[in-house]
Amino acid sequence: MPITADFHLHSSFSGDSDTPMEDMILRGIKLGLTEMCFTEHNDFDYPVSASEPEGFFELNPDAYLYDFLKLREKYADRIHLCFGVELGLQPHLTRKNAAFAKAHDYDFVIGSSHLCNGKDPYYPSFYEGRTQEEAYRAYFESILENLKSFSNFDIYGHLDYVVRYGPQKDAGYSYEMYRGIIDKILTRLIDMEKGIEVNTAGLAKGLREPHPCAGILKRYRELGGEIVTTGSDAHTPEQIAHAFDRACDILKECGFRYYATYEKRMPAFHKL
Repeated sequence: MPITADFHLHSSFSGDSDTPMEDMILRGIKLGLTEMCFTEHNDFDYPVSASEPEGFFELNPDAYLYDFLKLREKYADRIHLCFGVELGLQPHLTRKNAAFAKAHDYDFVIGSSHLCNGKDPYYPSFYEGRTQEEAYRAYFESILENLKSFSNFDIYGHLDYVVRYGPQKDAGYSYEMYRGIIDKILTRLIDMEKGIEVNTAGLAKGLREPHPCAGILKRYRELGGEIVTTGSDAHTPEQIAHAFDRACDILKECGFRYYATYEKRMPAFHKL
């Protein structure tokens, strides 16, 4: 397996996972990974519902760190473990997210858009009253707004996450359809010296391509972007490193020769 680092993982410290962290680690070791980074969710102001009560996606970083440090020491001779977080970004949360990111010494911070104007594209209500194209465009525009207001992250996660849940998902979807807004996002990220990830959860959920699609990955490289991490977005052991061989092929086809890992917020590059 050419890619041996999974840098987008969730355990029971994330609201949407029940998997003990140790189970995730043991699976990673079995798969032959050399590095794993847990990136537990923290989404302030996530809408309250019957299935997601108040604080459902808010992380207890102290409890998380306590267990993480014990397990990192326990498995130090078998795998390198990193302490990360996935921040759900919204423009009005800039100060709150900045304080959260600074409160602990994270190795790696993913900035992600799980909410667009207070709604999660996971739910059908996000698409009501507009076309799929209008909904997707609104999502990309919200990413650009986040980039104008927040910078304390290392890479932007699953840039076209919205495609995972649209009415037609990726049918008819392409980078070219949204080129104007996506180029603004990618240019901004490059100017900020931030990376993106190739997130294979889209493939696991039946999409033709990972997040983001190959067209976006290729364009990021054409514009001068070089920092790309690899993550399965796994919430269970079975999902870890899903389709990493294919991700490697896609990255090479898009012009990348290295993938990145992070420690103490600094990137290291590994040949594909």
